[in-house]
Formats: sequence, C-alpha cells, structure tokens
Amino acid sequence: MSTSFDLGRARARLTALLPGRTDLTEIRRDPRRDLLAGLTVAIVALPLALGFGVSSGLGAEAGLATAVVAGALAAVFGGSNLQVSGPTGAMTVVLVPIVAEHGPGGVLTVGLMAGVILVALAVLRAGKYMQYVPAPVVEGFTLGIACIIGLQQIPNALGVPKPEGDRVLVVTWRALEEFAENPNWTAVAFALAVAGVMLLGARLRPAIPFSILAVIAATIVAQVAGLDAAKQIGDLPSGLPAPSLAFLNPGALGSLLAPAVAVAALAALESLLSASVADGMTVGQKHDPDRELFGQGLANIAAPLFGGVPATGAIARTAVNVRTGATSRLASLVHAAILAVIVFAAAPLVSRIPLAALAGVLLATAIRMVEVGSLRAMAKATRSDALILVLTAIATLALDLVYAVIIGLTVAGVLALRAVAKQARLEEVPLDRGDHSAEEHALLAEHIVAYRIDGPLFFAAAHRFLLELTEVADVRVVILRMSRVSTMDATGALVLKDAVEKLTRRGILVLASGIRPDQHQVLDSVGALELLRHNGRDYATTPEAILGARDHLELAGILPAAAHRRMTLPNATTSPESREEPLR
Repeated sequence: MSTSFDLGRARARLTALLPGRTDLTEIRRDPRRDLLAGLTVAIVALPLALGFGVSSGLGAEAGLATAVVAGALAAVFGGSNLQVSGPTGAMTVVLVPIVAEHGPGGVLTVGLMAGVILVALAVLRAGKYMQYVPAPVVEGFTLGIACIIGLQQIPNALGVPKPEGDRVLVVTWRALEEFAENPNWTAVAFALAVAGVMLLGARLRPAIPFSILAVIAATIVAQVAGLDAAKQIGDLPSGLPAPSLAFLNPGALGSLLAPAVAVAALAALESLLSASVADGMTVGQKHDPDRELFGQGLANIAAPLFGGVPATGAIARTAVNVRTGATSRLASLVHAAILAVIVFAAAPLVSRIPLAALAGVLLATAIRMVEVGSLRAMAKATRSDALILVLTAIATLALDLVYAVIIGLTVAGVLALRAVAKQARLEEVPLDRGDHSAEEHALLAEHIVAYRIDGPLFFAAAHRFLLELTEVADVRVVILRMSRVSTMDATGALVLKDAVEKLTRRGILVLASGIRPDQHQVLDSVGALELLRHNGRDYATTPEAILGARDHLELAGILPAAAHRRMTLPNATTSPESREEPLR
C-alpha cells in the first residue's frame, strides 16, 4: 500500500508540472494581441540571440537555435504565461570560461546536465526557495553582469580579433592594445551608432524596436561601403541541425558537474526573477516557480541537441512581451516560430550583419540593465545593503558568477545574523510592584534581581548575553524571565548553562520563569534545564519564581520569616506597566 501511495503522489506531482486545460483556455482568450506581441518580441530578440551566440563562443547559429528550441519549450512547459526564454547575457558570462576550458562540446554537455538538474529541482519543489535571495545580491549580481557583458563586446566593437583568455578584464586589455596598434574606426563607428540609436530611441519612442532598425541600417551601410568595412557574422546554416548527442563525452561528465550546477543555479535564479518581474508588471498573473524550473529544464535538455547554448528566462524580452500586450504563452510561441522562419528563410541576409553592430546592441543592453534608481535606493537603504551590493558586483566582475552569489549570500547572512543578534537584550526589571515599605524594597533589591531576556538566544547573540549575565554582583538569587525568548539553539542553551554554573559557583541561585515548551528540549539536551530548577521544579510565572526565591532565602536565614509573611506576591494589575505585561 505504501508503494502504491508513493507512486500516486509521484504521478500527481508530475501531472502538476505539465500543461493543463487552463493553458489552452488562456491561449484562446486574445490571440490577436498575442500574435502582435510575439512579432515584436521576435524583432527585439533576433539581434540579441545573434549577439549572445557570438559572445558565448559557439557562434550566431547557436544563439538562434537556443532562441527557437528553448523559447518554444519553455513557453509550453514553463510556469509563467508571459515569460520569454532564450540566450542571455548572464548565461554568456558563465559559458565563456567553459568554452575556453572544455570547448563547444563541453558547453553543450553542461547545458544538458543543467537541464536535468533543473527538472530534479522542480520535482523536489525547490522553486519557492529562490525568493529568499536578498535584493542587494540580485542588484549587485546584475550590475556585475552588465559590466562583463559590456566588456565582452570590446573586441568586436573595436574590430579586432578576440584575444585568447577567459578573464574578461585581461581580454579587454589585450583588445585595447591590439586596437592601439591597428585601429579600426569603422567598427567603432558602427558599435557606437547602433548603441546610441538604441539608447536614444528607447527614451523617445519606447514601443519601437530600434535595435533591429539600427542593425538593418548598419548592415546596409556595411554593404554599400564594402565587405571589408567591418567583419560580418559569416555563413549561417539554413535551418536547424538534426538533433544529435555526438557532442556527449561520458568520460568528461565528472569534470563538468560543477559548471553544470553553476549553469543550473543561474538559470533557476534568472528565470524565476524574470517571471517575478512579469508578475509585477501585470494584474492577476502569478507564475508557478516549480513548473517554471521544469520548463527551463526541458528547454535546456533539448537546446544542446540542436547545437544551442543553455537558456534562461530573459528579463528584457519578457518585459517587451508584457508591454506590448501579451496575455498568454501564445506570444512566446509566436516569437520562437518567427525566429525559426528567419533561420530557415533569411540566413544569407542575417549572415551579413556586422559583428560591430551586434556589439553595439549588447553594449546598449548592458547599459540598460543597470537600474540607477534601484542601485541608489539600495545604497541609501542601509550600510549592510550597500556593502552586499558592492561586494557581489566586484566578485561577479573579478571572480565568477557562482562565487559572486555565494559571497553575496554569505555576507548577507552574516550581516542579517548580526542584526538579529543585536535584538537580543538582557534587561533588569523590577520584581516588586506591590505597595510595600521602603525597607522591604531595599531588602528585596539587595538579594533578588530579575532579568528579562528579549529576542533570540542563539549562537550570534549568546556570548554577549553570557558576558552581561555573569557580571551580576551583590545578589543571592537571579530570576531569568524567559517568556520573551523568541528562539534558542544549542549554542544559546550551552552559554546559558555556562552562565548558570558560574553564578552557582559564586553562591547565587538562578531560577527561570516562563520557559516555553519548545525550549525545554534544547535546554534539557545540554543539561541546562536541571540547573534552572529549584527543588525539582521550574516556574511557569515570575510570581511563582519570586515565591521560590523567598523560600530559599528564608531557609538560608537571609530573609526573616516574618518579612516573608508580610510580603505578598506582586499584583500584575497594580500598575499600568503590569497591566500591559503580566509577570511571566
């Protein structure tokens, strides 16, 4: 029965990841708007697909194959109605060093392995955890990627052969040296003109796809000026190649596992971020993160079979899709279909596009990736946010994207723990709120002191707590009011135990009140719970602990029995403070 139940759950889980009847209904809702949006996105996506294919090192045809195959599969199986997928600048940044070390076959293998990892993440329902990546990490990551994309275009923008190397700063410097020896001002003019037209056009007429218009104009000028005026894309195959696994080398799978994990992590992060952006730009749209991972996984499994590079959801193309009125995944399918037609029917024309023009497209894209307003807001929010952003951006530029995200998350985690730890307070509170004489007050204050612990008692705050607590002097009983301890880990319990033992060695009795049931286990596991009990019991409320403390002092001969009989338990309703907070 257990086996059949598990199979039933697995079948239901897989069914939830597949397209359903609702998707078909949404496609039929407004096909005219989706067709127009798909056409617009395809026009925007064409130069980007070509440019990112060239930048990856596998050629323009790889970019087109990715946009067609991955774009179609992600549209059908993905978790967002408005997401547009394909080759992206962030993924290109990861692929360049893989190409340098393992060659084109290694990149295709990495893409296939990353696809399998993404499908596994979808089945394991890992999509929801991506929302915990802090915004400063994402912003710093994006800033670093934008810088790398821009630097990667320097060789083509200067019209020089791409120098050897996988470090973008080194390659850029060598390209500048080569340009200084043999300047190619025609290529520079093409790149700057295309980038300028795109940036200026986006400000004046955002709805017009100036990228394709600028590329067409640059191509015409290059043809009129002569083929030697600027290096072109070169011959493209008329159509997609037949699917093949010839690139797969089983012996290299072990060495490619780490790059595959990096590619899968980037694909998941960028795709879910893009889908969230699409949700924010619309009303009523909400993506399914696990299904989005599933769709991206299938897309990345299929794209390498046709010579394509790993793909992700593309924020810029998705934004264009939303702004032009897309209502369903039909728009993304139309975008992929139009690009397929271009591959089959217009390859000779596409092959004549100057590489410098594509470099200009990507330079403008890199500039537009940098949201100055968001960066300024992050920098002004807190010092911690600014530090995380800067460190992530520098790590992205100087190291690689995986290390950058790890560094960003680590720093963010440390700073968050530091902030939470500061919330833990050890505060002395008055014990006696009754109407007693000044002499009785003085006697009580001389021998009994109460501390209220507020906030988390865990490893990041525990040692400061120990230092404060062990500095208690001139008392015989310490009462720890623990009802406000929000969380406690083993480190906090051990530190508390240590503090109690040190106070006990000084002849001070330590009692606790208000220990929550969920804290009993962790205290008992380290042997601290028994130390906080008096005569085999712990106290539910502070008044009970006070009574226990007075019993102890009376038996020790410190507090006279007569005084004990005169004193009553503190009344939790005799003052405004006690009405607000019962003594627990």
